[in-house]
Amino acid sequence: MQNPGPGHTAGLREGDLLLAVGATRVDTAADLAHEVFRIPPGTPVRLTVRHPTGGYQQLTAVPGILT
Repeated sequence: MQNPGPGHTAGLREGDLLLAVGATRVDTAADLAHEVFRIPPGTPVRLTVRHPTGGYQQLTAVPGILT
C-alpha cells in the first residue's frame, strides 16, 4: 500500500481485508485492479473492509493519478 496514498488516507491499514469497491465484491487482486481502473481519478468510492479484529467498516477513498 502506498503511504500516504488514497487507501491509507481513507483509513485502510495493514492487515485489513478489502471486501468490496463500491457495490462490487472483490475476491482477487485482479478484481481490485479492474474496479480501480473503472473509477475516474478524483471520484470518491466506498470501500468495504474487514479489520483483523473482525470488525467491518466502510471507508471513502478518492483515487488519484500516480506520478
